[in-house]
Amino acid sequence: MRILVAEDDSVSRLVLQSLLEKWGYEVVVANDGRAAWQNLQGEDPPTLAILDWMMPGLDGVEICAELRRQAREPYTYVLLLTAKGQKQDIVAGLDAGADDYLTKPFDAHELRARLRSGCRIVELQEQLVQAREALRLEATHDALTGLWNRAAMLENLQRELSRSERGETSVAVTMADLDHFKQVNDTHGHLVGDAVLREATRRMRSTTRAYDALGRYGGEEFLIVAPGIRQVKEALCQAERIRESVAREPIETFEGQVLVTVSLGVAVSGEIREADPLLHAADEALYRAKNAGRNRVELAANLQTTPPITENFRSYSPHR
Repeated sequence: MRILVAEDDSVSRLVLQSLLEKWGYEVVVANDGRAAWQNLQGEDPPTLAILDWMMPGLDGVEICAELRRQAREPYTYVLLLTAKGQKQDIVAGLDAGADDYLTKPFDAHELRARLRSGCRIVELQEQLVQAREALRLEATHDALTGLWNRAAMLENLQRELSRSERGETSVAVTMADLDHFKQVNDTHGHLVGDAVLREATRRMRSTTRAYDALGRYGGEEFLIVAPGIRQVKEALCQAERIRESVAREPIETFEGQVLVTVSLGVAVSGEIREADPLLHAADEALYRAKNAGRNRVELAANLQTTPPITENFRSYSPHR
């Protein structure tokens, strides 16, 4: 574990550094409060800091107070070194955000014991953060494909629609559904079906932009939210790339090759800033693609769009 030692007295700083390195810690040193603060604001700051109370620039209590005000992660455990032994001084330091304190001159064995306690707290904090992030991932992502789940996609869509009001661009909403997927499960089993879903997901993801949102809407149905669309043709070309990526070759599974195609319905927001009508329009376009023979892209009709839709781009099909 890395520990920051902030001490303006060179002798005390050297003693602390020697002890900590002897105990197996990686030590970062600072000779005043401003240098200590800079170290704590870096991209990978030490998670445990030993701060002298009285230092030039910023004192240890001021650093503690600012750290707690920022509430940054990962958490920084702070041990204050102080020559002040009065109860009111110690209370002031703890109130400012220090986790522990040690009065000077300190005992090396006591310092080592307090550092061990600090390390345990830091490790527990890291475990809590990891558990929280795992829960957040579980709450917003589909377990099988790793994509955004339905609820998260609806939030993404509403956020992009709100953002598009401030610009001169539109948001494309694409519904994609794997064709005859029930037959895959019935013929090959659900394990093969899961493998097909994962590979189809990988292929779709490879064709979308980094800032597009791709999610599993339900079963074998997917939703793509693409912001920054200036022409309807952009959305249709993206949907066609997705269709081609899924259908270009069979998917290899432990039961052999499985040929899968996908049908897609596209709606572009234009002046529409509400999610429900866009989703409904994309869903209707998807059903038209299904009814027209599958493995094709259909564009939603009767939507205000920017620029106007031309008939040339109402439908994409590999058979045309």
